[in-house]
Parts: sequence; C-alpha cells; structure tokens
Amino acid sequence: MLREGERVTEARAGTSAPERSPGALALGAAERAPARRQYRRLYRLMALTDAACVVLAFALGTWVRYRGHAPTSLLPITLLAPCLTVALFYGFRLYETHRFTAAEEFRRVFLAVSIGMMMLVTLGFWTHATLARAWIASTWLFTLALTLGSRRLWHAQIRRERAIGRLSYRTVIVGANREAASLAASMRDPESGFSVIGAVHTSQEADPGPELPVLGDIHELQGIVRREGADCIFVASSAVSAEEMKQIARIVRLEGLEVRVSASLPVVLASRLSAQPVGGVMSLALRPARLSRPQRALKRAFDLTVAGIGLILSAPLWALAALAIKLDSPGPVLYRQRRVGEGGRPFVMLKFRSMYVDAEQRLAELRPLSEVDGPLFKLRDDPRVTRVGRWLRRWSLDELPQLWNVIRGEMSLVGPRPPLPEEVAAYEEWHFARLEAPPGITGLWQVSGRSELSFEDYVRRDLFYIENWSLAYDLFIVLKTIPIVLSRRGAY
Repeated sequence: MLREGERVTEARAGTSAPERSPGALALGAAERAPARRQYRRLYRLMALTDAACVVLAFALGTWVRYRGHAPTSLLPITLLAPCLTVALFYGFRLYETHRFTAAEEFRRVFLAVSIGMMMLVTLGFWTHATLARAWIASTWLFTLALTLGSRRLWHAQIRRERAIGRLSYRTVIVGANREAASLAASMRDPESGFSVIGAVHTSQEADPGPELPVLGDIHELQGIVRREGADCIFVASSAVSAEEMKQIARIVRLEGLEVRVSASLPVVLASRLSAQPVGGVMSLALRPARLSRPQRALKRAFDLTVAGIGLILSAPLWALAALAIKLDSPGPVLYRQRRVGEGGRPFVMLKFRSMYVDAEQRLAELRPLSEVDGPLFKLRDDPRVTRVGRWLRRWSLDELPQLWNVIRGEMSLVGPRPPLPEEVAAYEEWHFARLEAPPGITGLWQVSGRSELSFEDYVRRDLFYIENWSLAYDLFIVLKTIPIVLSRRGAY
C-alpha cells in the first residue's frame, strides 16, 4: 500500500481509484463490514448450538436421576430452559466472545448457567414441579460442561478462520505516531482478529514508520472508511485532541463501526477499570486490587471445600507415596520448607520429599546451571531428585501435602507460587506485588506454561491473577489445571 504522498501524486496524475457517487457512499455500512456480518452469522449458529447443548444437558440430567421415568411436571421447565439460557447468554454478552479472555468467558458462562438454573428451580417450586436435588445438580453440571465444551470448539474454528484471513476486522488506526505503529505491530498476528489497512494522521502528527501506510487526514476519515470497507476504527489516544475525538464519535455513529481506544495502561488493570463521567469529562476509575472481606470469605470457603474433598479422595495416594519414598531413599516422607506467604509472612510449606536429604547443601554448586532467569532455580535433569521423586513430580503428586497448608489458611488453592526467602531477597520493587495475595498450589503460571516460563512471565501472570480475581476465575484455573497435570506438560 502506498504512503500518503504517493497516493496524492497518483490522484493528481488521474490514476487513483474512481470516485464513488454520493449515492454509492450512502450505502455505507450496509454494503461493507464483512467481518461483522460473519460474526453475526457465527453467533446465530453459536446460539443454536447453545440451545442444543441445554436440551441435551436436561435430557442427560433427567436420565441420570429418573432413568427414563421423568415426571411430566418437568416438561415446561425443560422446554423453557434453552430459550432462557440463550437469553441470559445474550444478557451477559456471550455472543460477543471476541471481546473476552477465556477466563472472562468462563466466568460469564458460569454465572449465566447458575442464574438460569436458579430461575428454573424457582419456577418449578411455584408450579409444584417435582425437582430432585440430584436432577438439579446433574443438569447444572451437564449444562455448564456442554456449553463450555461447545464454545471451545467454536473458538478453535474461529482461530482457523482467522488464520486464513476471515473473521478479521478491517481496521483504520487514527493517529500516525509511535503509539499507532505499536498498535499496528500488535495486530499483525492473524489470531488478533484485526487486519490493519493503514492510518490517518491528526493534528498531533508524527511519522509512524514505513510499516504503517498513511491513508490521509482525519478530516477524510469517513470517506476513507467507506472507500476501504473498514469494519473498525482503532484510536491511538495520544494522537487525538478532544475535538478530533468528537469528530470520530460522529463518524462512528453514522457508519455503525466497531471502535476501540487504546489506553497507555498495563493489561492487568483492565478488569478494575470503569468509565465514569465527572462533570462534562469522562474519566477512568480504578478500584483497589485487594480482595474485599466478602471476596476473601468466598475464596476461603471455596478453598476449604475443595481442599477438604481433595484430602479425603487422595488419602490412598498419600499411603502409596509414603511407602514408595521410604523404600526408595533414606529420609523423611514429608519435606518442610520455609516459604514467604501473603504480606511477606513466612510459613512452612509441606511437600512429599522428592530429593535426597542433602539437596539443600548441593544447591549452591548447581545454581549456575539454572534454566530460568531471575531468582528462581529450575533444572530439568536435577541430580538431587530421587527415582520416586521424579515420578511424583511428573504427576505433581509431590504437591498433595499442600492441601493441608490450604486447610490451615497458609495457602490457597489458586494464587502466586510461594517464593523462598532468598528469592524474595533478590526481588525488584515491582515483584513484591506478588505477595499481596495468598500463595497457591496452582495458578495462572501453572496453566500458562508452567516450568517453561521465565521468572518475569511468572510475575506478570501472578499480577494479572491478583488484579482480576473472581471465584469463577479460581474455578476456571482449577479445572484447567487437571488436564495439564494429567498430560504432564511442563513438569520436571
């Protein structure tokens, strides 16, 4: 694509694209925006799939509880369920999933399915329907599992479509400065869902570099959008004035475009931001990151419930692990290690011993061989690990005793990995934010690459988790941990 000066030269030479008549221009949004049409078609299909999943979930729940002898009073609830669920999904904007992270989509699906089930149960009580608790629980679980599974398949299809250039918003960037060039670079990955056409310059003009073609001036924006068949305007906030923002808003209203405005803020702050008017000025409000008392109580209840069940179910594994450790090498079954918890408070973390008893003494000589940067120590073929220890680590069974740390309140199921005191001593200032939440057995780091991550990546994921905590997010991470542990990905 040509730079602006070249485009103007061609226009003067009479070789530019033919002018479109006002009548043709008036077609505007009706004759373009293929990405939006494709997404609308896709989301209609998703809604039909969701409805089918709900019907199947209710059929499975009924079979589990009643074995083909369901009371007729369930029929109205079963017929209403798919319509109600799809309506709630629309209410939770779940047919705009290109806007959400996987965790945010999980949270919204979880809430929509739970609210829908509560509404149906309430209706059942009013109509004196026979509602067994086993039917309610199994139907809720089947609905959640099937709708989430269906959406995973749809997202895989969306990624395939984007890889071949479909389902991508044709995007014009407003601004021609360094921020605009950075925006364009971030959209080069086909999976981003954006295909950058070029930029328009503003009164704050600066050279964006040769990679970002300039299509014209902001005063030509409406004509450029129509000529290029753009679906989306992405505004580089540092490049526009208040008056230019008003002009963009008018064009967006007339053309029915997708519009986004960049913000020079860390990604981890996203869930804590809300737009609020102050007088005649729009401002971004940032709520505190720390968990409120009700949130802490909810997280603690979740931890106690799951950890308690986990301790009971894993009791046979404890016995087998203890016997194997004793037979394999001399030393205690449990390894007690001093770690740093929430607020910098030290505690003793429990693990099944997976190393020889002189492991701590041998650490200094092995530290130069560490395979990760920063204060963490990771070595794929660590000679201090015993034969049984290697097997325990491969299946993450060495972490089981930490369920007792969770019961005692020293750890949580989900959170940042608890660091060693010597690791904390080497922290940079921004790393200390990891200590603002209870440490966890698993976390975002566990489901995002595990041992393959650098220390900086660990910290960024921990901070993202702290900034975006919710009960559904904890459940999402716990459920995502299970297949990762079973596949032994990143474990050593």
